[in-house]
Amino acid sequence: MPPSPGRERLRGLYVILDPEAAPGRDLIQVAEGALAGGARLLQLRDKLREKGLQLPDAAALARLCREAGVPFIVNDHLDLALAVEADGVHVGQKDLPVPVVRRLAPPGFICGCSSNNVEEARRAEAEGADYVSVGRLFPTSSKADTRPANAETVRMVKAAVSLPVCAIGGISEANIDEVIAAGADMAAVIAAVVAAPDPAEAARRLAARFSNSA
Repeated sequence: MPPSPGRERLRGLYVILDPEAAPGRDLIQVAEGALAGGARLLQLRDKLREKGLQLPDAAALARLCREAGVPFIVNDHLDLALAVEADGVHVGQKDLPVPVVRRLAPPGFICGCSSNNVEEARRAEAEGADYVSVGRLFPTSSKADTRPANAETVRMVKAAVSLPVCAIGGISEANIDEVIAAGADMAAVIAAVVAAPDPAEAARRLAARFSNSA
């Protein structure tokens, strides 16, 4: 199956909604704030709950994003993404391979793939991914087994593939300009928005960095 159309939508602030980053907060309200602030993509990333318990949140987020005209991505779980008619799934190097996602998903379904170097990014592109993420760029507590990368990695991957490139890992207002300057089409953030006192304002400030770089 060919890559999905509409890659021009894969730009800007990419907010990852992880309950671990904001315990006790309503994910839907956080998502509403992120969208109000200018997030261009949302992802549900829940490493703790069983998929059946994630389902209500995933369905609500899919509806919210559909109304906002923003792609909704589910981390790891293709079956959950398909169940709520999400726009896509994001897979890592140890998850379902991109060709399997392509075989099981409907036409137009977005498939993002994590990478840490040029070789992995090129393979993801050859297998039909719609975008690649590059990280971990900065220290982060959201995932324990990440491999380090840096802005130069983003530059090298951007030069090596024709896909949109997403920078990820510890990105905040203090360093987002660095990854945009390195060529990142998207910057994925978790705590910088999800754990912020005002998610809408935090998203607004981060999203504005992409406008300023245009």
